[in-house]
Amino acid sequence: METFISGKYINQGYYKSFQPNIIQKNWILNDMEVIRLLSKADRHLGRLDMYSEYVNIDLFIRMHIAKEATQSSKIEGTQTNMEEVFLNKDEISSEKRADWEEVQNYISAMNEAVKLLNQLPFSSRLIKQTHKILLQGVRGEHKLPGEYRSSQNWIGGASISDATFIPPIHSSINELISDLEIFANDEISPLPDLIKIAIIHYQFETIHPFLDGNGRVGRLLITIYLVSKGILKQPILYLSDFFEKNRMLYYDNLMRTRTHNDINQWLKFFLTGIIETAKKGVTTFDGILQLQKSLEEKLKSLGNRNIDARKVVDYLYTQPIIEVSKVEELLQKSSVTAYKLLADLERLDVIKEISGAQRNKLYVFKDYLDLFNQD
Repeated sequence: METFISGKYINQGYYKSFQPNIIQKNWILNDMEVIRLLSKADRHLGRLDMYSEYVNIDLFIRMHIAKEATQSSKIEGTQTNMEEVFLNKDEISSEKRADWEEVQNYISAMNEAVKLLNQLPFSSRLIKQTHKILLQGVRGEHKLPGEYRSSQNWIGGASISDATFIPPIHSSINELISDLEIFANDEISPLPDLIKIAIIHYQFETIHPFLDGNGRVGRLLITIYLVSKGILKQPILYLSDFFEKNRMLYYDNLMRTRTHNDINQWLKFFLTGIIETAKKGVTTFDGILQLQKSLEEKLKSLGNRNIDARKVVDYLYTQPIIEVSKVEELLQKSSVTAYKLLADLERLDVIKEISGAQRNKLYVFKDYLDLFNQD
């Protein structure tokens, strides 16, 4: 893509904003390294998608989304870990509650966006609705949730005068998003979908159409697009973990595309992220299958209580932290029976008590959670 020109700076008086060029045009893919990485990314993504058919994906999808939510929010400075995601609001310390709420909103936004794909194409309306959920009732709730900005924003720096990057003026946002929407839904273009979503993510972050939450929405759009195109049957691939671990490269490659018209470098970075993340996803599914096999053997030792134990373990796959009241509810049995079963599962190293409390104890499905926490 040697002919790629990212855009130009426009003098707005006391600052210069960056006006990106439209992306709905004829693209020529001619960098052999990009083509090689694309082939590899397609292969690993196909393997991950196929792998998801060997496990009950509905059980594990919540964990994938929770991992994405924590990592994407971490890029923005939010500090919530995987264990905390599954706690109730009143179990979160007051100083961490705002972070926790933002992560919960991210999970809700992803779930709602995937549902909306049944009614809407990948579109401006979908993007706005996702943003609205993301900012509902949290920091940024006064920054026009679900609406494109009507004023200038900037990235980096204490003020616009020392900003790292100044996106296009607000009056051009609708036109630029419309172009992005046409590009995303162009079925005639021969450009491969993985290249398209890499370009869409770059362009969205460059437009920066909202006053807040642009990074999180932009990263959500990657998975939403892959599901909308049928590349993934379920939302099981998320790049935020890769972006967070390579944060400076992520920002530098986006910026280099604007300043040096070097979109090939951005494509290489993005496709490398797809490859590494898909590989990690397969490793996680491998671990899940091995864990399931191991648990089968452990639970057999419980004899008649094996069926009750399975119900609890199936629940733990969707919610890896549990308390006795939830076990009572799941089994429709007394607290004494629930406590005995939890004690058995703890003895078998299936769960581990984490609260240290005498009453209302909390138990974590640690081996399972560790599969999603590993680097």
